[in-house]
Amino acid sequence: MTDVTFGALGVPQPLVDALAADGKTTAFPIQIDTLPDTLAGRDVLGRGKTGSGKTLAFSIPMAARLGTKLAGGNRRKGRPLGLVLAPTRELATQIDAVLAPLAKAYGMTTTTIFGGVNQNRQVQALNAGVDIIVACPGRLEDLMKQGYVHLDAVEITVIDEADHMADLGFLPGVTRILNATPSGGQRLLFSATLDNGVDKLVNRFLQNEVLHSVDEANSPVAAMTHHVFTMDAETKKDVVKTLASGMGRRILFMRTKHHAKKLAKQLTSQGIPAVDLHGNLSQPQRDRNLAAFSSGTARVLVATDVAARGVHVDDVELVIHVDPPTEHKAYLHRSGRTARAGAEGAVVTLVTHGQEKDVAQLLRKAAISVKPVAVTPESAEVAALVGQVAPYVKPEPVHTQVRGGGTSQGANAQRKRAARGGQGTGQGAGRGESRGAGQGRGRGQGAGRTQSTDRVQGAHQRSDQSAGHTRSAQPAQGNPRTPGRRASGGGTGKLMVGSVVRQNGGNRRAGR
Repeated sequence: MTDVTFGALGVPQPLVDALAADGKTTAFPIQIDTLPDTLAGRDVLGRGKTGSGKTLAFSIPMAARLGTKLAGGNRRKGRPLGLVLAPTRELATQIDAVLAPLAKAYGMTTTTIFGGVNQNRQVQALNAGVDIIVACPGRLEDLMKQGYVHLDAVEITVIDEADHMADLGFLPGVTRILNATPSGGQRLLFSATLDNGVDKLVNRFLQNEVLHSVDEANSPVAAMTHHVFTMDAETKKDVVKTLASGMGRRILFMRTKHHAKKLAKQLTSQGIPAVDLHGNLSQPQRDRNLAAFSSGTARVLVATDVAARGVHVDDVELVIHVDPPTEHKAYLHRSGRTARAGAEGAVVTLVTHGQEKDVAQLLRKAAISVKPVAVTPESAEVAALVGQVAPYVKPEPVHTQVRGGGTSQGANAQRKRAARGGQGTGQGAGRGESRGAGQGRGRGQGAGRTQSTDRVQGAHQRSDQSAGHTRSAQPAQGNPRTPGRRASGGGTGKLMVGSVVRQNGGNRRAGR
């Protein structure tokens, strides 16, 4: 098939230049099919397999139309012109990275809106006026309820990965959001599948839509090779290490957050730099780990299914299902992190004894035919996927923070120590040195900071008083303790334990 340029599809020259600056000059099939309709303002339903170029297919018409035909007037506080809905913050971030340079070509601004981070930055961007927002439904609804964003000026709405939103239970929120946008606006829906209620969204909100389906829903990528390796549980750990030791980028999928974090630490300690990605990480931690993986600082990303959507890193050569997924759609979305945009890639599923039947059924539903192979870390099949082994990277020492027993060096702690040092000479003995023998409840300083000593001395003094004489280990300070109003015994002078009271007056500290 002859390559088709973006200019030939009617993409405006400012966007053609922006795309060329990013190394994009020819369009992929889903872009070739949809761009003539989306640029003309038609509602479009686009179905394409993972990695087919859907993000660019809706980003180009959104930037082109909002920057030209639909442009006009100044930005208004909290009233965007374009809206993209995405199911996860990772996908929202990836979409914004593609869309922002195109919007910038026309002087437009974009921002992301999602949960897991403080909303202040998002509110500031809305208050300053923003042209396009890329949002997750939950946080967007929160800001709508708080009055920070209004969707009555939205001209173009895009719903990306609608099937995943349905899987996550987001469709009621998506419906409420779409109801808040003008009914006459352009709406684009791009998804790999149209099940679980997505068809209801299409019927309700898209008008005279044009359907473009480049590939069958859930179809595997042609440039992707699939492998199934069987082994016993004891061998699996060594096979994982060997497969992770190659030079190129690879993503390892685990079933739980705990195991993803644990495996990333193990590989790093073995000289294979790895980072983890899962739901327990804060957004800054996710961004930091993805940046390390994208830059090559870490060659291995160990992830749960949170990374199966929206994480687009170029040149991922191998995806490893360390823990096989439970359903075929998850398998295809995981596998779609490699062989993206026409590149080649490999997918390996590791199977231990007892998992064979489930994995066979999974692959059958995913329309993948592959023969299982029993392997060890030294097998030729494993070595072929590893390729050149990366050099050993010495792990950085882990600094364990020691809690307790030390002296804080913080500015506040230093000020307190300096203040105590200046007061020690003049106030050491006269400022509430104890609870038992001192002047009430002041904090102990100087020689009288130990309350247990004071209590022992007070107990000695009380027992001596009850015996009829007084003995003290140090000069008495404060009010002398004598029988008083609370003493029992009808004025006989006999005290019960715990009945000691202070005499009124005396050396009572002023101001109490």
